[in-house]
Amino acid sequence: MTIDRVVVSCEEAVADIPDGATILFGGVAARGTPDHLIVALARKGTRDITAITIECTGGWGSSDDISLLIETGQVKKVITSYAVSIVLSKINAFERRYREGDIELEMVPFGTMAERIRCAGAGLGGVYVPTGVGTLMEEGKEKRVINGKEYLLELPLHADFTLIKAYKADRMGNLTYRVSARNMNPVMATAARVTIAEVEEIIETGKLDPETIVTPAIYVHRVVEIR
Repeated sequence: MTIDRVVVSCEEAVADIPDGATILFGGVAARGTPDHLIVALARKGTRDITAITIECTGGWGSSDDISLLIETGQVKKVITSYAVSIVLSKINAFERRYREGDIELEMVPFGTMAERIRCAGAGLGGVYVPTGVGTLMEEGKEKRVINGKEYLLELPLHADFTLIKAYKADRMGNLTYRVSARNMNPVMATAARVTIAEVEEIIETGKLDPETIVTPAIYVHRVVEIR
């Protein structure tokens, strides 16, 4: 039996994402952002989302990034590396809601976030990093001295769903990416129970050059072509 993970629409792809879900959102700076899936999730109305994302500010050239879900009040907590707008004179949706006490924030340095997500995908119990030692970041975390240097234990970042964007997919779900749009999408694809990818083109299984496949189909549960 041939494996086929193609769904016909973004609405179908996100139909079972429940209230209270923890979701990894790929993309940064309008590149590699699953904006069509995000719009579908906004229309669905899923609430109380815990969003794990590199940045949550919007203002990168796309209005259909994670900031859309923040603006609609569907996100209860953000785990991110960047929460301040690049346009210093502009208060973004997250900043406004955070100042009003309507949303939670957990700041995670970019490199630490990548490692925590990687640990989740690899089935590891955590990673020791030097980042944050001697700062407020170390509160409540295990600290160890390794080879004379202090490290903090950072735990894996698991999710219920991952929403990512890729360039091409085959019907089985193998993914390729286009240059910098790859960013965190491949590692995020490994760290959730269900990974959903929007792609620019779906081709028949076996037609992708194996050397170009970055995310193997074993990590992907649904693919939807954006036209």
